[in-house]
Amino acid sequence: MYLNGHKEVLPKGMFRRHTIDITGILHPDGNNLLAVLVHPPDHPGAIPPQGGQGGDHEIGKDVAAQYVEGWDWVCPIRDRNTGIWDEVSVSITGPVNITDPHLVSTFHDDFKRSYLHCTFQLENKSSSVADCAVKIQVSTEVEGTICLVEHLQSYAIAAPHSVLEYTIPPLFFYKPNLWWPNGMGKQSLYNVEISVDVKGFGESDYWSHYFGFRKIESTVDESTGGRIFEVNGEPIFIRGGNWILSDGLLRLTKKRYMTDIKFHADMNFNMIRCWGGGLAERPDFYHFCDVYGLLVWQDFWITGDVDGRGIPVSNPDGPLDHDLFLLCARDTVKLLRNHASLALWVGGNEQVPPVDINSALMNDLKLHPLFVSCQKIKDQEKYLSQESTDPSKYLDGTRVYVQGSLWDGFANGKGDFTDGPYEIQYPESFFKDSFYKYGFNPEVGSVGLPVAATIRATMPPAGWSIPIFKKRIDGYIEEVPNTIWDYHKYIPYSNPGKVHDQIELFGHPKDLDDFCEKAQLGNYVQYRALLEGWNSFMWTKFTGVLIWKTQNPWTGLRGQLYDHLHDQTAGFYGCRCAAEPVHVQLNLASYFVEVVNTTADELADMAVEISVWDLDGVSPYYEVTEKIVVPPKKVKQIIEMKYPQMKDAKPVYFLLLKLFRLSDNKILSRNFYWLHLPGKDYKLLEQYRKKKIPLRIESEITVSGSIHKVRMTIENKSKKSIAESTRFVRRYMDIGDGNGSYGTGNEATQGRQGDGGLWRKIQSALGGLWRKIQCGLGLSRPGDNLRKVEVSGTDSGVAFFLHFSVHTSEPSTAEEKCIDTRILPVHYSDNYFSLTPGEKIDIDISFEAPQGSTPRVVLRGWNHHPNHTVVI
Repeated sequence: MYLNGHKEVLPKGMFRRHTIDITGILHPDGNNLLAVLVHPPDHPGAIPPQGGQGGDHEIGKDVAAQYVEGWDWVCPIRDRNTGIWDEVSVSITGPVNITDPHLVSTFHDDFKRSYLHCTFQLENKSSSVADCAVKIQVSTEVEGTICLVEHLQSYAIAAPHSVLEYTIPPLFFYKPNLWWPNGMGKQSLYNVEISVDVKGFGESDYWSHYFGFRKIESTVDESTGGRIFEVNGEPIFIRGGNWILSDGLLRLTKKRYMTDIKFHADMNFNMIRCWGGGLAERPDFYHFCDVYGLLVWQDFWITGDVDGRGIPVSNPDGPLDHDLFLLCARDTVKLLRNHASLALWVGGNEQVPPVDINSALMNDLKLHPLFVSCQKIKDQEKYLSQESTDPSKYLDGTRVYVQGSLWDGFANGKGDFTDGPYEIQYPESFFKDSFYKYGFNPEVGSVGLPVAATIRATMPPAGWSIPIFKKRIDGYIEEVPNTIWDYHKYIPYSNPGKVHDQIELFGHPKDLDDFCEKAQLGNYVQYRALLEGWNSFMWTKFTGVLIWKTQNPWTGLRGQLYDHLHDQTAGFYGCRCAAEPVHVQLNLASYFVEVVNTTADELADMAVEISVWDLDGVSPYYEVTEKIVVPPKKVKQIIEMKYPQMKDAKPVYFLLLKLFRLSDNKILSRNFYWLHLPGKDYKLLEQYRKKKIPLRIESEITVSGSIHKVRMTIENKSKKSIAESTRFVRRYMDIGDGNGSYGTGNEATQGRQGDGGLWRKIQSALGGLWRKIQCGLGLSRPGDNLRKVEVSGTDSGVAFFLHFSVHTSEPSTAEEKCIDTRILPVHYSDNYFSLTPGEKIDIDISFEAPQGSTPRVVLRGWNHHPNHTVVI
């Protein structure tokens, strides 16, 4: 680095912070010249003709991100991302600086009493003694008021150019608002502000950070062998994903991070694993994990493929400079340790660090006695008396360190290669006891083709051709993709010899749009079944699962739940459905209906409504169970779904499950399946596309600046038809008059028989009042925020696989296939949904519109082709 002719050589280390005092170098007139000379890694490596995980593994000799040499899911980064990759900023301070504060909360009396501990360094950069006063302020919004806790302490730094470690006496809190992971409670955050004043100068430095009061414990479960995470004393069933990095070329932005993390929360996930071949992400990533409640498993920069495995076998001793690795690791801990979401440190991916690095990390990241699990301590008070050090004086001390992703409660716990698999599966396979043997699978992956618009937006026309379907002699189909798809790491929807093609199952695809639409059906089924299979064995066999992977750092065609352009696949909503905290599901192996309760509350006074619908719009099977009670953190088997065993069972049918509360008919979970009898397929759905289902569509629009919020209400107007031979059972209550509806999340309600009209009048009145309030506050355009349309149709049946997208107003529909008109990202409360006759759903849509655009919301579906459009 050259500043005004002064040369500064920054030491090596991609994962370390650099600070240079430029006070004596800057020109006071503001005219300054900065130049930076960058060098590639010492060992950039080469890519063998056959490719490989981590190329030729040379990058592993440096302390660097290893993905840049390419993997089976990403192409190599040709320049290895040489250059400045993170923020560079200029800050102004006084003579005394605050460095690396460490915040720790401790709890007593079942979380009623809490203490906030804080240790930081004060650095006197001046040539004289500095007489300082340190102030800490903790604030949070409590029902619209500000709660403040202040501490003031004076201290004189005796020597110039000195560093002092300073620990603030613990601050007491009574019943603080706790931070909880997504799905378990609120993500309460306090703002901690620390400042230092120097006598004769004033405020010299200031530091602030959001902080969550919470306690994370992690142990290996003796019964399952899987690792268990407890937050604030409550065990949490882990359902999450593996994260590579936001962008392969390191174009990292706060806005993109916010979208990425909210997407994970929208899928009802509660953990993200930062994979060892990627990054220690930037603080904004962890901030949004704090905000949205995503626990973070953080790997250090070791991967088995580059550090001891592969062809040829890679160097098992990790980077050449072990001291540099440890320096980067310790600096990363200091950077990230104050985030409530950070739950776990792991030495490496499918490998452990070299012995000396591993030993050093184990020692540096040992738990403070207050954070050692009570399960391991017979006499905790006696144990605690052995060490009374303030926990904030530790490098961390609050989170477990595990040496590798296949050790100590993950996979088989012994380091053997027992994660995966990573290909397409039969949906019912996930429910079989033989599918996975161990308690916590850190990586299990599958397909992830995006929608056709993304293919067209990211590839030339030569890449728009679909795979060739080659039928083998054994009857299996082999998909042969074009070379562009092959370059983008496409993973097929067939696994010849093991799994028949899951796209051909719906009929041979005609073109790119048809192929991608059928792929979305496969995506939804695949990922919902994956998580529901893990749900079935919650706590009896499994403690958690992480999908490989949730997203792509480039325009890849595999293992993703949303693409690099931020458009969700249907798999996104399959996960969202399966991972909801309270969930009703069909075990695809046993065909028993199950209720999954991951919460700490008992589900009482519940029942399940089961309805089957055929392709003629008739319900040949309907049942409401007796009253059920589901204990907290349990899976309860409810009843066998016997329709497939009936004499007149249709080869293709739809199944709708609803878990509701008897006292008020409130729906807690709704789950819709398309199924076929054993040995059949879904080809009958091809002709189902010709059905014309009558729909009523309403839209309510709120615009504030560039932020648009739209509530779409869609109703299937075809009437219910009950077959004479149906098994029709009602217990305890009447489900309604055929005009039932469900909304978003747990606020959904269903109309009651006898008072449905009154209920709808109340809803209408309240809705009108709310619209008047909105208009009065300027939140929407008066008279222009509510639109209605009727989609005519003479057929009765299920409105199948409806999905929204948001576009700019131009170009015209005819041009859309060549020009990408989508507005991205968009947050949907649900998508890729289906409605049985008489059902109604509310979908909330929010997005930021490009300047000067006129957004439009488009609805499409398997048997809905008018492309209903709402212009905003």
